[in-house]
Amino acid sequence: MARRGLVTAPDQRPADPAVPTVRIVGGGRAGGSFARALAARGWAVDGPIGRGDVVRDAAAGVELVLICVPDAQVASVGASIEPSPTTVIAHVAGSLGLDVLASHPRTASVHPLVSLPDPETGALRLLDAAAFAVAGDAMAKRVVESLGGRFVPVPDASRALYHAAACVASNHLVALLGQAERIAAQAGVPFEMYADLIRGSVDNALTLGPARALTGPAARGDEATIARHLAALDPLERAGYRALAAEARRLAGRDADDADGSSAATDGSSATDGSAPTRAADRSTPHPEER
Repeated sequence: MARRGLVTAPDQRPADPAVPTVRIVGGGRAGGSFARALAARGWAVDGPIGRGDVVRDAAAGVELVLICVPDAQVASVGASIEPSPTTVIAHVAGSLGLDVLASHPRTASVHPLVSLPDPETGALRLLDAAAFAVAGDAMAKRVVESLGGRFVPVPDASRALYHAAACVASNHLVALLGQAERIAAQAGVPFEMYADLIRGSVDNALTLGPARALTGPAARGDEATIARHLAALDPLERAGYRALAAEARRLAGRDADDADGSSAATDGSSATDGSAPTRAADRSTPHPEER
């Protein structure tokens, strides 16, 4: 099998059978991150094997093959590997179950709940008590324990929901911050001025739980302020704002009827002077950080 980019060359591997052996398939950010992190924990690491390398014999001579390729390629890469009765074939895809590796007798999945932007940063995060979702062979837990991480078993039936939650917690959060950056720019305020507010909100949600950490006009029923926001926003930003305001009301336990009329000012024409209509919510007391 052609190989390149070895972290630990075959002739340099210790003969000690207690040293775990792994071959990384996938030369991208995930593959590089796992290769560096496992090598730092004493694993004999072969790879990452990159695009164009032959993977048919990837299971030969190692205890674990870790497939670190995009989700859409996992099944085809797994099917290209000659099955071995002793080698575990595992993937790191969060959205996939073990069925994509069905041709192999021993399978597992190890998905890290951290972002891996590049091999160096990714390896550090994998080694920093990271959380993982695991399934299948006990080798998955062995990998996590070697990295000093924490794990939760996630069966195939729950995999899509698990990964959806991960996307909301990471990808959607970043997209939301992108909206905040755009709106702040329209107000002439640098995005970095909101950094402490962002960090504090995330810390509060993790410490107190999302429901207790929630503040703001939707949480206190201040629909007049929401109407003023909608009237001021670029029309392209209104749908996202409305959707998140609805989620905030839901988290606060407020009835959807509380929002009736809050969209009246979205086109700036709800009153002759362009101001939002007066509602009972105007009399609510704002939170200190929003006065």
